[in-house]
Amino acid sequence: MRPAVSAVLLACLALGACAHVRAPETALPAAFEGAKGAADRAPAGAIDLDRWWLAFKDPELNGLIDQALARNPDARTATARLSEARANRVESLTHYLPQGDVQGSQRRTDTKQLAGTVFNIPGFSSSGVSDASGVNLNASWEVDLFGRFFATSKAVNGDIAAARFNYEGARASLAANVADSYFQARGLAIQLADARDSQRIEQELYDSASKRAQVGIAPTSDADRVAGDLAQAKAQAEALAAQLQVERRTLLILAGRIVEPTANIAVEASVGDLPPVPEMLPSELLKRRPDVREASARVAAATGRSQLDVLSFLPTLDWTPGLTWQKSSQPGFSVTAQSFINGGAFTQPLFSIPKLLSELKAQDARSEQAVIAYEKAVQTAFADSEGALVNLDADRRRVVLLTDGEARAARGYKAAKLGYDRGLTDLQTALSSEQSWRATRAQLTAAQVQAARRTIQVYKALGGGWPAEHFPTDKQAR
Repeated sequence: MRPAVSAVLLACLALGACAHVRAPETALPAAFEGAKGAADRAPAGAIDLDRWWLAFKDPELNGLIDQALARNPDARTATARLSEARANRVESLTHYLPQGDVQGSQRRTDTKQLAGTVFNIPGFSSSGVSDASGVNLNASWEVDLFGRFFATSKAVNGDIAAARFNYEGARASLAANVADSYFQARGLAIQLADARDSQRIEQELYDSASKRAQVGIAPTSDADRVAGDLAQAKAQAEALAAQLQVERRTLLILAGRIVEPTANIAVEASVGDLPPVPEMLPSELLKRRPDVREASARVAAATGRSQLDVLSFLPTLDWTPGLTWQKSSQPGFSVTAQSFINGGAFTQPLFSIPKLLSELKAQDARSEQAVIAYEKAVQTAFADSEGALVNLDADRRRVVLLTDGEARAARGYKAAKLGYDRGLTDLQTALSSEQSWRATRAQLTAAQVQAARRTIQVYKALGGGWPAEHFPTDKQAR
């Protein structure tokens, strides 16, 4: 028997040497290329990434995000999942605590003999009342000699860390979604204001064309042509008003205020000044991005499970104490007994070793998948961050260029409109100048809204929206 046990132990040591989860490859460039020479960068620490939305200095936005984090179904679901993970952790670890239940019983029997011989010998009476009661305490405790508890702790601690990072990631995404929807609504408000301004301009052109036709200095077809543009401007304003109402309803739903009227959401027709984005090194994504931290925690959990599968080849020792108390009484006879049981059990896998080997190989494969998922999360985080930074820089340059172009186009239209009113230019010139101005203004609005949304993407991509400094480092979590 001893040679067999020795062979099993040697096999387990060999398996333990082989069951090793490789270290992930997380090398990243030293800096973001999109940050080279870029403007509007704040020094590290100048922007509170935990609550980046405060940098916009918009009380309406702050309130909407706070309400969403407290009331939104996605936020509440993430909280419930975190609670489930905590309960699962306790359930897994209590397996290594003493287990057992107390059982009690009480029975009374009233016997009346209807026929036959009646015995009056004490303890053997055929008639009368008999009582039987007992209490049993059966316990068991796995004596952990090989570190199964610590391997399980590593696995479940990784699970709960992953659940916590998933919780924080869900809340960070929710905050970004609220802010994105809010700036889309403000963009629609700007477009609606522009459409109504265009409607006013078209009305002025129509009135001017009508007056010129009445005095005979312009054909009546000029007024008819402007009337078509006026109808389009009115239709555009109606469509934008409907879209803005829909976006306001979306914001109310995100904030958990679905029963309120859409008028309760104050949306200004202006994007406002956009805050700078913080300077950050790519390596800092490893501790700032909740999805990266979640993937790292899952590697730790997989490592613990691999260790636990290796330990499954070793013997299991169980201590099984027990305590019993019983009392039985019959007419003329009573017995009370108490006993203490002290025992144990020993289990050594033998014929189940092939099955355990398959399970270990499967767990090693899952561990490798967790490592690959972590490496992919790091790569995705870098790609998201650099892409968002590059696009944000381009968007802000577009805003600068289009702001100047819109001012020039506006001056050109005013000059053409004045010339048409005074009979110096024809309608086509005025309409062409107006269309050029409106197109440039529409592009400027789109660029401003896109820059605001891209700023939100940068904050999210850099790992903003959750208190990263309150969490242990990945090495401590493992």
